[in-house]
Amino acid sequence: MMTEPLVLGIETSCDETGVGVVRGHTLLADALASSVDEHARFGGVVPEVASRAHLEAIVPTMQRALDDAGVTLADIDAIAVTAGPGLAGALLVGVAAAKGYALAAEKPIYGVNHLAAHVAVDTLEHGPLPEPAIALLVSGGHSSLLLVDDLAAGVTPLGATIDDAAGEAFDKVARLLGLPFPGGPPIDRAAREGDGASIVFPRGLTAPKDLARHRFDFSFSGLKTAVARWVEARQRAGEPVPVAHVAASFQEAVCDVLTAKAIDACRERGVQTLVIGGGVAANSRLRALAEQRCAKHGITVRVPRPKLCTDNGAMVAALGSHLVAAGVAPSRLDLPADSAMPLTTVSV
Repeated sequence: MMTEPLVLGIETSCDETGVGVVRGHTLLADALASSVDEHARFGGVVPEVASRAHLEAIVPTMQRALDDAGVTLADIDAIAVTAGPGLAGALLVGVAAAKGYALAAEKPIYGVNHLAAHVAVDTLEHGPLPEPAIALLVSGGHSSLLLVDDLAAGVTPLGATIDDAAGEAFDKVARLLGLPFPGGPPIDRAAREGDGASIVFPRGLTAPKDLARHRFDFSFSGLKTAVARWVEARQRAGEPVPVAHVAASFQEAVCDVLTAKAIDACRERGVQTLVIGGGVAANSRLRALAEQRCAKHGITVRVPRPKLCTDNGAMVAALGSHLVAAGVAPSRLDLPADSAMPLTTVSV
């Protein structure tokens, strides 16, 4: 059992090449190279472009992380890498690099779940995670509610998106409003000048009949369509589109549903801690509304600082450190990259 392992984490599941170094729950380095600007002109992530960018960035990003941490590869106790879910080609770059470094340095390797890593990264901000906890993961590809009894052993899915994830809806609505990609930060900024109560947009899967079947599930496709129809109606009438009000009202609808269902899950399971992770967790309204509603119900909410919410190597290293400290056996050197890795698999 190693209580303060020095772990290096590699993240390449989408468009961010991240390498982090963690000792126990202490972050030593978090190096990042993003290809988001290369995808912006396409309005979304292009898998082939992302894979090529990872190939070009992985070695210099690795060296920068080691230099920032003041360690060498020989000092590392274990290497963790995102094995899934994510873009297949992008994952393969990280997994292949991790295998090469692990083999060359004779270090154990841990292939870990990207989504579980978004939960583990909170330990770098707030210390060990109380168990059980409820985790709300919201990103471009996922909107999920999880029961975390023992992060090293696995998590229990309670609900997930049945169509568009929250981050995907942000990107699509941003495009409707003429805002840049990725859509989350521009909508957040625009919403600060708008009134979130000015337009009443639908709250997906919150009607009584929906809650009976999808109590903890999410749906943002209808919301996205409602925003599109509202904007199109204004344009047909020759009226200006109040971008700030639309952004604020859309954002309010998303955050209302996310926080309401997360708190319902905490109360239904008798859990006193809510952890929010993923790129959308950087949204200022989501953070504020979660704090407000959790305080009302006596629930402790834990949200990492915005930089740790988006994809990064630190979160992978944090999960790897947790697994090493818990005595979990390392992965085989022939571990696969699994683009559809289930939530129930924390490490392979």
